[in-house]
Amino acid sequence: MTGYGLATKDFANAKYTVEIKSLNSKFLELSLKIPKSFSDKEFVLRNDCSKQIERGKVNISINVENAETTLKTSTINQPLLNHYYQQLKTAANSLGDTGSNLLQMALNFPEVIQFTSEEGIEDEWKTVYETFGEALKNFQNFRQDEGNVLKQDLILRINNIDEGMRLVSEQEPNRIPAIRERLNHFLEEAVGKENVDKNRFEQELIYYIDKLDITEEKIRLKSHLDYFLEALKDKDANGKKLGFISQEIGREINTMGSKANDAKMQQIVVGMKEELEKIKEQLLNVL
Repeated sequence: MTGYGLATKDFANAKYTVEIKSLNSKFLELSLKIPKSFSDKEFVLRNDCSKQIERGKVNISINVENAETTLKTSTINQPLLNHYYQQLKTAANSLGDTGSNLLQMALNFPEVIQFTSEEGIEDEWKTVYETFGEALKNFQNFRQDEGNVLKQDLILRINNIDEGMRLVSEQEPNRIPAIRERLNHFLEEAVGKENVDKNRFEQELIYYIDKLDITEEKIRLKSHLDYFLEALKDKDANGKKLGFISQEIGREINTMGSKANDAKMQQIVVGMKEELEKIKEQLLNVL
């Protein structure tokens, strides 16, 4: 299921932003982008996500924007600064650029300026974790809202299939006279009207019509539709269950189509199949 959550907090002249995005996936796939100073906290974030996000391709980004005044309470990572500066200098020389402020550019690279106080780092982590919690809450609310919209659409599709079944039931009685007339006309042309055994004809007609009867399919389909709607009310994750029920719905609709032997009924069945395909597409978004 897709989702999005964003939260920001200000602390010690810095702005902390946590952004969570997700796309559809059968499993939980977490991708975290966090500052190096919090790399030891990655397990905590992953553990919280695994408890609250059941599946999806989830990207989490934590960004820290330090104000200029933060430099007074921070130290410079000299080896990292030298590394960035030499790379910038080499690139500038190769391009013939002599006017760039390489030192200022190197200072702006990640992790060049670091907090020296362990207490400061813990306070910073507390802020980051609180921001992460808010972003995760916003993310879940987003998915809840999307789920409610999705639920209403699924209910609409199921009701459309149920309406299609009602139209099939209305059209079904018209088949018998049409089948009788068609078979009778065929026999009269094949063997002659005077040679048709009416008693045998009626027996064969009853047998033939019985093979085309869809009463059982309609009963089972109605049961599956009701079960689908009932499963939608379940608070637990039921995406797989709904997928299985939709397969059973499709089986009954296909059988009705193969037994229809009537153009109008088959047109209605095609419409029911279209609604079912839309349901299957939407179920990819259901947990």
